[in-house]
Amino acid sequence: MPLPSRDLSQTLPPHALNRLAKEWLMEDTPNFDLAGLCVGSQEVKARLLCKSPGTVLAGCPFFSAVFAELGCTVEWTYAEGQLLGPDPVTLTAVVTGPARCVLLGERPALNCMARASGIATRCAQLQSLAQAAGWHGQVAGTRKTTPGFRLVEKYSMLVGGVSTHRHDLSSMVMLKDNHVWAAGSITQAVADARSVCGFSTKIEVECRSEEEGREAAVAGAEIVMLDNFKPEDLLVTARALKQDFPGVIIEASGGVTPETLPQYFSSHVDVVSLGCLTQGCPISDFSLKVQRPETQTGR
Repeated sequence: MPLPSRDLSQTLPPHALNRLAKEWLMEDTPNFDLAGLCVGSQEVKARLLCKSPGTVLAGCPFFSAVFAELGCTVEWTYAEGQLLGPDPVTLTAVVTGPARCVLLGERPALNCMARASGIATRCAQLQSLAQAAGWHGQVAGTRKTTPGFRLVEKYSMLVGGVSTHRHDLSSMVMLKDNHVWAAGSITQAVADARSVCGFSTKIEVECRSEEEGREAAVAGAEIVMLDNFKPEDLLVTARALKQDFPGVIIEASGGVTPETLPQYFSSHVDVVSLGCLTQGCPISDFSLKVQRPETQTGR
C-alpha cells in the first residue's frame, strides 16, 4: 500500500480545521457537560488504540484539531498514512489534557478517525490493485460524501493514494443526463457551460453510448464519462474514442465495485471513479482509554 511521502496536512486551511472542530464539539455538547463534574480538570493521559489490524491511519489533523480546541495535546506514535498492525491492538497516539476536556473530545475525535481511516484503507487497497495490474490511470472518488464531512472524506482519499475527483460543483463542470435533457443536447449544454466557465475549468459529460461520447468530444468537452457500461462494452468504446480523440480523458463510472474494478483497467481508460470509496465503506475500530493512576505502594 502507498505511504504518503509528503505532509498532506499542509493542504488543510487552519480555519477550516478549527471550524469543523467547533461544529463537532457543539453538536455533541450543545449545553451542559453533566458528567464532567465526575472527573474534574486534573491532567490525564489517554491512549488512542487501533483495534483493526491493517488500517491505514488517516484523519490525524482533524483528531488533533478537536483536542486543540479543548486545550489538550496529541502525541502521535505513528505518522499519517502508515499501516497499523499486525498486532490486534496498536497504540497510535496519546492525548494529554484536563480529564473533562479529554472526554468531551473523545467521541467527535474517534468518529472522525474511524471514518477517515476506513476510507483511506479502502482507497489504499484499490490503488494497490491498480499498481499490481500495471495500470497507469487514476482510481478516483466521487461527490457521494457524508453531508458536512466532505473535507475529511476527500482528505482521506488523498491519504489512501487515490484521486479526490472534483471537490464540489464549483471545482469542475460535470454535465449529467439531467443537464443535457434540460439544455436540449450535449452540444448545447457544453456550449452554454463553456460560455461561463471559460478556459480555466474543465468540462466533463456523462455519456451512455459511443455516439454521445463522440458528440461530447466534438463539442469540446475535456472529459468523457462512460457511465454504467459493462466492462467489456466500456473497453471497446474507450478504445474507439481514444483513437479519434486522443486528447480526451476517458472516465469509467457507475456500478464499479472493489471486486470488479480490475475489469475496467485499460490503456484507453484514464480514470475509474467509485462511489463505494465513501458510501458503505467499512470503518476502522479505534478507542480512547484514559490511563488509570498508578497504584502507590509501600505507604
